[in-house]
Amino acid sequence: MTSNEFTIIDCSDFIITPGLVDCHAHITIAGIGKKDIDLMNSQSGLLYVEKILYTTLVNGGVTTARDIGGATDFIKRMINQNMMIGPRLKIAIAMLSSTGGHADFRGPDRCHAELSNLFKEAPGRPSSVVDSPWDCRKRVRELAACGADLIKICTSPGVASPSDKLEHREFTADEIEAICDEAHARGLIVAAHAHSRSGIELAITHGVKDIQHISFMDEKMAELAAKNNCTVTPTSWVIQHLQEMPNLTDFVKQKAAEVFKHHKLAVQAAHKVGLKILAGTDAIVPEMHGRNYKEIQSLIYEDIPTLTAWYGMTGLGAKEIGQEDTGTIEEGQRADILISNQDVIFSPDLFEKEALLEVIKDGEGYRNYFKEIPQRTFSSGLQQILENEDRPS
Repeated sequence: MTSNEFTIIDCSDFIITPGLVDCHAHITIAGIGKKDIDLMNSQSGLLYVEKILYTTLVNGGVTTARDIGGATDFIKRMINQNMMIGPRLKIAIAMLSSTGGHADFRGPDRCHAELSNLFKEAPGRPSSVVDSPWDCRKRVRELAACGADLIKICTSPGVASPSDKLEHREFTADEIEAICDEAHARGLIVAAHAHSRSGIELAITHGVKDIQHISFMDEKMAELAAKNNCTVTPTSWVIQHLQEMPNLTDFVKQKAAEVFKHHKLAVQAAHKVGLKILAGTDAIVPEMHGRNYKEIQSLIYEDIPTLTAWYGMTGLGAKEIGQEDTGTIEEGQRADILISNQDVIFSPDLFEKEALLEVIKDGEGYRNYFKEIPQRTFSSGLQQILENEDRPS
């Protein structure tokens, strides 16, 4: 039954859930090797971004994503204006790190004036590499002027970065305080990439709101985070997926194995003290995009209760990233809905078995399962490009 205002479809035989909220997306990254990064920085980069956006929404069921480094306000506007198909975005634009830190991908043969290729400086996106409190303040001001919805920093080294070790520190306390002070003055929260104990403690004690990865968090640090009203985004799937990835350097493999060894204990510590756990994929390679629901499954693998994992990728995630009009199915909320033919709630692995029938964002369907639902399709030649290329299953 259809009226001028709405369409009614009978879903009594299906499983209905809110659209997913990916709290740690990277829609401008299709690989972490030099060739991958060079490709994304080339003229073809925007086509790959459009493909990632499409598959994240249509295959992955993500109707809202917090891009934690890479996406610009231009990309966000293109989605809002229906020029691109993808989840609505909250954006950090750049991922700030110190020289030689996690976002500094210049390598050992760097030149003095060379820019890091990762999140390369571009229109609407200033450089990610910054040092000293006053330069940090200026960079936050630039990001705010470019339309950032939050500020992302690295308070510890990372797994995939080429030259830093996990136990090292990145920013100083003064630099982190300067970033947080400038961000808070503009109504922006700060999220921190933080694996190491020192990075986690620095983030918690100097104003960071969301602690991401949390690989070496223990119960004492989790209690401190709870006291400071922090959230955590563990990115469990990428930690697990890195164990399976070929062609990693020995240095990166060693760091990935060390993080994996500790990560489950860290997630359990966060849950034990009642920290709010957000779900984010940190999708950084092609096969991860469009399978964003794997984060729910990965959190469950790390002994997070099923409904807690789902909440972190729906209602709680939406609220904590500042998109409170989605993440739940109730009157007054956006019509962001997933329709499945199997019980994906208690068995999220069924998403991998083609359980997802329809993805509805703002009341429009994107998989053409129910003919009664208004459908959003491409009006450009990009549709043919997408159909001719392999997509993540």
